Amino acid sequence: MYNEDIDRTLDETGLKEECGVFGIYDFDGQDVASTIYYGLFALQHRGQESCGIAVSETSGPKGKVVSYKGMGLVNEVFTQDNLETMKGDIGVGHVRYSTAGASTRENAQPLVLNYVKGTLALAHNGNLINAAELRHDLEYTGAIFQTTIDSEVIAYHIARERLNTKTVEEAVNRACQKIKGAYSLVVMSPRKLIGARDPYGFKPLCIGKRENSYIITSETCALDTIGAEFVRDVLPGETVTITPDGGIISDLSRALPKEQEARCIFEYIYFARPDSHIDGVSVYASRIQAGRFLAMDSPVEADLVVGVPESGNAAALGYSLQSGIPYGTAFVKNGYVGRTFIKPKQSSRESSVKVKLNVLKEAVNGKRIIMIDDSIVRGTTSDRIVRMLREAGAREVHVRISSPPFLWPCYFGTDVPEKDQLIANNRTIDEIREIIDADSLGYLNIDRLKGMVDGLGICTGCFDGNYPMEPPTQDIRGDFEK
Repeated sequence: MYNEDIDRTLDETGLKEECGVFGIYDFDGQDVASTIYYGLFALQHRGQESCGIAVSETSGPKGKVVSYKGMGLVNEVFTQDNLETMKGDIGVGHVRYSTAGASTRENAQPLVLNYVKGTLALAHNGNLINAAELRHDLEYTGAIFQTTIDSEVIAYHIARERLNTKTVEEAVNRACQKIKGAYSLVVMSPRKLIGARDPYGFKPLCIGKRENSYIITSETCALDTIGAEFVRDVLPGETVTITPDGGIISDLSRALPKEQEARCIFEYIYFARPDSHIDGVSVYASRIQAGRFLAMDSPVEADLVVGVPESGNAAALGYSLQSGIPYGTAFVKNGYVGRTFIKPKQSSRESSVKVKLNVLKEAVNGKRIIMIDDSIVRGTTSDRIVRMLREAGAREVHVRISSPPFLWPCYFGTDVPEKDQLIANNRTIDEIREIIDADSLGYLNIDRLKGMVDGLGICTGCFDGNYPMEPPTQDIRGDFEK
């Protein structure tokens, strides 16, 4: 939602992750809450602000939904006690970070909606660019909103469309025709589990199967965690409906031509877990390939290639494989600290860099180091990590970035800020190099991006301003120049 009251904490300095969604329908009638818990645990990297689970019994009273959500990590919000009370053979779960809407318990998902046709529970990953207009229209026809998130706008439209359609999946399709932007949805109705992906395919969504249960979730790593087999990806523009009678029923009426698809490239560069596959492409392999491209295009003599954990590690290995320079470990990561951009204030973020990472002095002392990271947003983190390497005795520090420079904001769910917040805005690469105090600096060439993902259609808007759809003239970051 584009609400001027929303606090975006613009003094954060790194990228925020997407949200994660998980839905399951057990045709044998077994309780699914604990499975959703483990699925969300596997998706924790996608959102660390809040989480929630909603379940229902398909054989019980129609429309009775039990839900629980709260602020914090999955293992902090859920306990054995509250999971055991959640009886139901169909359910949805969500881990969240706020692309839009304040970080409060009210904005945690899934959203549960009671309306004249029954109930809906909805989990959403993405960001709508027309949410403000849709919300405004709904408010002027009497809608009362409980949250400040665009996901509630989607839920309202599904509920309204359901009044004039024969099936809930048709209502989901009609609602999706009204919303614009990035979305992967998992919707639970009393007797159906529905998944929907936006026509551009910004956000990932896939289908899995375990015994007599079907799963719809953001990443394949969640399927692996619960012992489910991967069935297939939900296609861009597809709505899938899962029922015991019909199995997986597909509707591709919203699909665009393949050449218009525009997946978020940062799923492959940074967001997704390396053991996931998205639209047939291994995230790990794509990061290895990015590192190889960096070595081809930005070679430098050095003694050791290291990655900034975690997403920089595979790219660093790729650079090493291509260049022949040994790959090593320079950083010890505290696995109990969330990604540093979760810190809400700049002052606490700065202190958190060393809490999160420490340098192995023995590995870097006296050596020329190539340090691979996934991105530079504002530069605050990069200059501290370079300084840590120098303080540990590195003779030279050459920085290579496995993405192109950020030059434009993102409006589709990745927290790339306004242009004047970006270190690459109106600066040369050499000027950025000076700011972060590196001996050299190289970015991934934008022309290499498609080669990372086997030629899939991708969005490059944050690098070149060429968005797959017309961006809003105003959003939660304020006015911007087109």
